[in-house]
Amino acid sequence: MSSNAFDVIVIGGGPGGYVAAIRAAQLGFKTAVVERDKLGGICLNWGCIPTKALLRSAEVYHLMQHAADFGLSAEKIGFDIQAIVKRSRQVSSRLTGGIGMLMKKHKITVIEGTAKLEKGGDAPKVVVGKDSYTAKHVILATGARARTIPAAGLEPDGDKIWTYREAMVPDAMPKSLLVIGSGAIGIEFASFYKTMGADVTVVEMMDRVLPVEDEEISAFAAKSFKKQGLNLMTGAQVEKLDKSGKTVKVHVKTSKGKTEIVEVEKVIMAVGIVANIENMGLEALGVKIDSGHVVNDGYGRTNVKGLYAIGDVAGPPWLAHKASHEGVVCVEKIAGQDVHAFETGNIPGCTYCHPQVASVGLTEAKAKEAGHDVKVGRFPFVGNGKAIALGDDQGLVKTVFDAKTGELLGAHMVGPEVTEMIQGYVVGRQLETTEAELMHTVFPHPTLSEMMHESVLDAYGKALHI
Repeated sequence: MSSNAFDVIVIGGGPGGYVAAIRAAQLGFKTAVVERDKLGGICLNWGCIPTKALLRSAEVYHLMQHAADFGLSAEKIGFDIQAIVKRSRQVSSRLTGGIGMLMKKHKITVIEGTAKLEKGGDAPKVVVGKDSYTAKHVILATGARARTIPAAGLEPDGDKIWTYREAMVPDAMPKSLLVIGSGAIGIEFASFYKTMGADVTVVEMMDRVLPVEDEEISAFAAKSFKKQGLNLMTGAQVEKLDKSGKTVKVHVKTSKGKTEIVEVEKVIMAVGIVANIENMGLEALGVKIDSGHVVNDGYGRTNVKGLYAIGDVAGPPWLAHKASHEGVVCVEKIAGQDVHAFETGNIPGCTYCHPQVASVGLTEAKAKEAGHDVKVGRFPFVGNGKAIALGDDQGLVKTVFDAKTGELLGAHMVGPEVTEMIQGYVVGRQLETTEAELMHTVFPHPTLSEMMHESVLDAYGKALHI
């Protein structure tokens, strides 16, 4: 095999791409990754990891301000935004450097540049600059970028109108800002900047914030956000931005049909993402595209021989852990292993705002729409000893079961550390556990996880501590 010929070429070095490449190398394939920027993709460089570093700083700052609640004293509490950003970038660099070491460990060739596809033999030919590469299997893992609103004056400019990139590296802390969109990205930034002292407004087109979450959880989170001082404008739409002065005047059409003007220093666009499918030659190859993403068959296979698509470019949910597992399924299928087609029903979603939100499976409303007769359990954080000891007892755990079979249809949480707790329910769904098995599972005391047990018990009228 020549130096430009591979078994597998992965286009994109994000969480989907680099994991797929590692698994391919483990299975004995000669593998290459094409990356136009930095290994780790958006997640490690501009998404999941650096934002969590920022949010950790906000969390510590919040605790410092409430030191007296724990019998402690702290004087002259403050922060250095540039130092906070520096730490965030260092965390990101440490992890991206680690990905490079993994590539070397597994003898994966890293090709720097932008890839284009042309018709080939077993699979499309990969062209990077003046060089051409061939492979038996080509995996698209090109990810996605921030979506913008297609209206005049709403385009990000990197100065007053930010995307997530600018929002992660502010030169100074703005006194006020407005976030357009209340999904995970928007709410996380709103939570960070509010905790650090900014006056924050969130505008959401839907009738509630975090609209993909269970309605009860969304309402609980909204109540908490408002208590913190976040201004939530739901059922509202940004009509135009006037940035002719030193500030931005945001014209918002409210749920009542009236136009209000909100004046802020910065605006963060957080209205979702769009797959990176342009300028790669997909059209000439006849690759099937639907709703802006590449269609695959559950194993990553597209309608073009030898071409696969995983991660954000292959559609929702747009999550790093979805991309990684989808990449593993794709490569193991290529290797001829007996692997189940990729499904999205057991993929957890996590939002790292304050309070945190996490979920897996069907919401109560979706379960009913699907025809299930449901049993619903709930347990509040205020009834949990560990939560009270932590000084953070506002939250809720909610579970949804099929009343006839006992199947765990979904689990939804809001409160401290729920992004760590949700995995217990994810494992339960993966193993197709029933309510009876969960009821007889022993949860350690004192832990927040006890609320997971109590919520299951509550669905069947057996809760012990409420």
